[in-house]
Amino acid sequence: MDYQAVLEEVAAYARPFVGRGHVADYIPALARVSPDRFGIAVADINGDVYGTGDWEIPYSVQSISKAFSLALVMAGSHGDDDIWQRVGREPSGTPFNSLVQLEWENGIPRNPFINAGALVVTDRLLTMTGDASTSMLEFLQTESGNPELAFDQAVAGSEADHGDRNAALAHFMASFGNLENPVPSVIEHYFWQCSIEMSCRDLAVAGGFLARHGLRADGSRLLEAREAKRINAVMLTCGTYDAAGEFAYRVGLPAKSGVGGGIVAVVPGRCTLCVWSPGLDARGNSVAGMAALDHFTTLTGWSIF
Repeated sequence: MDYQAVLEEVAAYARPFVGRGHVADYIPALARVSPDRFGIAVADINGDVYGTGDWEIPYSVQSISKAFSLALVMAGSHGDDDIWQRVGREPSGTPFNSLVQLEWENGIPRNPFINAGALVVTDRLLTMTGDASTSMLEFLQTESGNPELAFDQAVAGSEADHGDRNAALAHFMASFGNLENPVPSVIEHYFWQCSIEMSCRDLAVAGGFLARHGLRADGSRLLEAREAKRINAVMLTCGTYDAAGEFAYRVGLPAKSGVGGGIVAVVPGRCTLCVWSPGLDARGNSVAGMAALDHFTTLTGWSIF
């Protein structure tokens, strides 16, 4: 596979979609990002990396962090499925910050990739490590091979200043006994995790363990193969908010998106991709990013279907 040639063709296809949609202006620090950015990178299972466009410019990972926090919790649980007693594995069909289902389902979030579910996972990671956000940052620095990765304090502060909905979700779940740590600690670590800045190159490399069936960049095992399979499965069904069915239909890969405009997608046994373009559709997914990944799987035939 001539990855570079494929990425150049994908970028050319996606160019008319760049700038469409709206940046995530409900987080003021993200509202300042230009919607005209576009980058895409691919890292194969051997660690070779290719990219084009703005693929080395860092941006706020936002909800892409949820896939990594879930992986760290599963890795630290040593086969204990306790986390799945506290969060489900089904698509929500509602916006990622919705309170509605928690009332009907006794404080158990529908999946780990909506905000409520991610708060439960962060809570568990906080219990396991004592510092959920720093544990994730250090893991990402190691896996990406970029020790310069850091939190964006402006983004974290902006989210905290406008985080009433997330605080409400956390307090509501705490009322059902579904949080182990104080709500202010949980949401603080959650905001810091979302604020981590990474490039498409960093994210494609860091997510490689999902393409390698649980093996880290150094060859050591983070997850059992069945655990990596399960994370990929939940990414496929729940990773792009309430557009997961459309994403599976068009792209056909496990993926996790974020309102910073990034999408990480996994081709098990082959490679990991990351695409970034800040213009979002109504469901919070990158317009140009989805078009690019759609074209990538069309060109290569590398969907899971």
